[in-house]
Amino acid sequence: STISQLGTMFLAMGVGTASGTVAGMFHLVTHAFFKGLLFLGAGSVMHAMAGVIDIRRLGGLRRRMPVTCVTFLIGSLALAGVVPLAGFWSKDAILAALHERASGGQAAAFYQGLYWLALATAAMTAFYAFRAFFIVFLGPEKIPPEAEEHPEKTSPWMAVPLVLQFAPKGMVRPL
Repeated sequence: STISQLGTMFLAMGVGTASGTVAGMFHLVTHAFFKGLLFLGAGSVMHAMAGVIDIRRLGGLRRRMPVTCVTFLIGSLALAGVVPLAGFWSKDAILAALHERASGGQAAAFYQGLYWLALATAAMTAFYAFRAFFIVFLGPEKIPPEAEEHPEKTSPWMAVPLVLQFAPKGMVRPL
């Protein structure tokens, strides 16, 4: 997913306007935070499941790992570009820059095509983000044999960084 998001950032930069450049850089920063949250959540799941990384072998972990479930959901919503999270604002700025270039000029049709391609890519991003969430956290509980002895809840050592990662920046004081 990071490769597709980098493509979106480069698309914004390639628009050739100041608004496109700002939108691309804004998406780079927002993506760093919500992708960091998703990586922390994936690490929490991998730790609790004794290192199993095949999500097809997992399921229904929301009851055992509620903090990880909620924070992973927030990261997925941000990656998908859902209002009011940062991913929406950065992707919207990219789409606005493309729409601006598509509204007239020599290459308007080309930029209009890129606009629709960017919308399709955003929809695919939402699909694969939520596919992972639904497989791992919803449905019937599936615990791999390697972790059946002691599947862990999210330990405080992992829960605190997960919560701090998505907390509004004005609410959390530095330690």
